[in-house]
Amino acid sequence: MTDPWLDATAQAELVRSGEAKPLELVDAAIARVEELNPRLNAVIHQQFERARDAARGELPDGPFRGVPFLIKDAVCHEAGEPYHFGLQVLKDIDWRSDSDTWLVERYRNAGFVSVGRTNTPEMASTITTEPRAYGAAHNPWDLGRSTGGSSGGAAAAVASGMVAAAHGNDMGGSIRLPASLCGVVGLKPTRGRTTLGPDFGELWGPTAHEHVLTRTVRDTAGILDAACGPGVGDPYEIAPPARPYAREVGADPGRLRIGFRTLRCDGTGEPHEDVVAAVHDAAALCESLGHHVTLDAITALDDPRLGAALPAVWAGVIAREVERWGETIGRTIAIGELEPLNQTLVEMSAGVSATAYLAAVEGMTGWARGVAAWFSDFDVMILPTVPEPPFELGRFAGGQGDPFLQLLDSGALITYTLPFNATGQPAISLPLGMSTDGLPIGVQFAAPFGREDVLIRLASQIEAAAPWSDRRPPVCAV
Repeated sequence: MTDPWLDATAQAELVRSGEAKPLELVDAAIARVEELNPRLNAVIHQQFERARDAARGELPDGPFRGVPFLIKDAVCHEAGEPYHFGLQVLKDIDWRSDSDTWLVERYRNAGFVSVGRTNTPEMASTITTEPRAYGAAHNPWDLGRSTGGSSGGAAAAVASGMVAAAHGNDMGGSIRLPASLCGVVGLKPTRGRTTLGPDFGELWGPTAHEHVLTRTVRDTAGILDAACGPGVGDPYEIAPPARPYAREVGADPGRLRIGFRTLRCDGTGEPHEDVVAAVHDAAALCESLGHHVTLDAITALDDPRLGAALPAVWAGVIAREVERWGETIGRTIAIGELEPLNQTLVEMSAGVSATAYLAAVEGMTGWARGVAAWFSDFDVMILPTVPEPPFELGRFAGGQGDPFLQLLDSGALITYTLPFNATGQPAISLPLGMSTDGLPIGVQFAAPFGREDVLIRLASQIEAAAPWSDRRPPVCAV
């Protein structure tokens, strides 16, 4: 059987060289999902026979031909396949999409073979993957801990070795936060680097971005090459990379100007001591690699306008999600059919006027300009990804506790990730730290708008200096 810890790049090379057939890779991935998923609940829709049929056929001759893959059950949909978005309403009617998103088409053209769809919280709206519709995804490092959200199923699948790479999306940290909690690599690309078409130009205001979770920097880079570029009519078009991102892996990043801080961006002080240690260790590592590293206050992050804008923006987008799905299925979705957290957001939206929403977006934009200005003197910012190690399941589960207090708690946990959804800058979480009780801790690196190349050069340099490839969670493929 194929080594489950080969990354997607290595698996693709096996196919190109004739050492493995696509069907062998797909069968091996299916066997791993069947073995591990009963404990992890990462994959909620199996596509095994469809995947086998694809692997037997004439796959596109893309860079990842024959490599098994998973797609998050949110935003990115496939024709004929279930698409439930964490909603019990959609599960009850087994809603299926009648079309592919353009990103799905790009993954398919790259040669990936989807073997299933991964677990996500209801409407991808919170930072843990515990939807009522499908139950909790479990962290392979500790089954009683959260995978994070909203790409929690994807992160658990990659961390446990089911697949080497899985699609995710990030509206406030939903790629990076699960990457940190599950000990994998998670890049949120620059706004506009990947397309949300044909359904959306932007989503969740300007905050939604799509990419993947992986175990290696070269997979993150190579898949971005396969998926990047605007779609026809996209509202954001940015300059294409100077050269393929795969060529940035191992390239000399030069002597970068790096600033770091550990203080939370919401004014509540320092994060968990193990998180502080992980960031300081990462900064020291960067300094040892020849970079100019400074402990910096980064006061732009303390501007209160982002926190003030968030309730109006996200209440409005969740209410619109509910309204849109009602239009799609042909009936109104009652507020009582939602989990309490989303009920609260919909109720909040009733007090948000159109002008209040626009004012919030304006405030977010003004805040983002201040953070972007900091990068005129620096090349990279280092922050924690999440202010604490993986937390216990049940803390944010639907129906438990005061929903408003849960909103505040979840907001505190995206204090370091949300800023780059607002600015649109690229940011990556690398699995560099471990807590004192053996749980993964990610460290986040952000670069100026459009500079994924800088992050990939630095991340690959860090990966070579402090490799994480030998780390395996207790629940994993063997």
